[in-house]
Amino acid sequence: MDDFLIYLRLGFDHITDLKGYDHILFVIALCAVYTIRQWRQVLILVTAFTIGHSITLALATLQLIHYKTALIELLIPITILITAITNLFFREPKSRLSATQPASQTGRYGLALTFGLIHGMGFSNYLRSLLGREADIIKPLLAFNIGLEIGQLVIVSLVLILAFLMTGVFRINRLHWIQIVSGVVIGMTISLIMDNEYLRELLK
Repeated sequence: MDDFLIYLRLGFDHITDLKGYDHILFVIALCAVYTIRQWRQVLILVTAFTIGHSITLALATLQLIHYKTALIELLIPITILITAITNLFFREPKSRLSATQPASQTGRYGLALTFGLIHGMGFSNYLRSLLGREADIIKPLLAFNIGLEIGQLVIVSLVLILAFLMTGVFRINRLHWIQIVSGVVIGMTISLIMDNEYLRELLK
């Protein structure tokens, strides 16, 4: 059980680590268009992302799929950039009973699931470096993934609470808030992309 808790903590620390903030940026961009009252839709969205990254995290850790690590490290910030850019096209729904228009909502779930597949391969790079030659990797894999989910839920909760404070308490226009958050994410992500060594090699 001690090993389980160790890997659970490692998963939590990995996704919440401010030094490697790319995954944090993605979760922020993913949830930026929602309010705390739309927690059910956020839960579905997070579940879609979870399914995606859980699949590739398991497959890659078990070495059932292979890929270029450098390419994944480039694709991750690209997924963040695309998600943040889509936020700029968000419009308030005509009906306040839904968070977004049905078509865009379904598309957002698909985006989260697809991009989750890419992020899962990024998570596996770190987990494999921790496992080394360890024989039993199923329990560490499960614990690490649960740790990721706990950390992810903490980030989502903070994003929704901050959005509530800004739009509900300080009365910042919701569309302006989404644009501000997405703009900051876009700026930081472009910096990550430009600093990516694999991209520099491709452009030579």
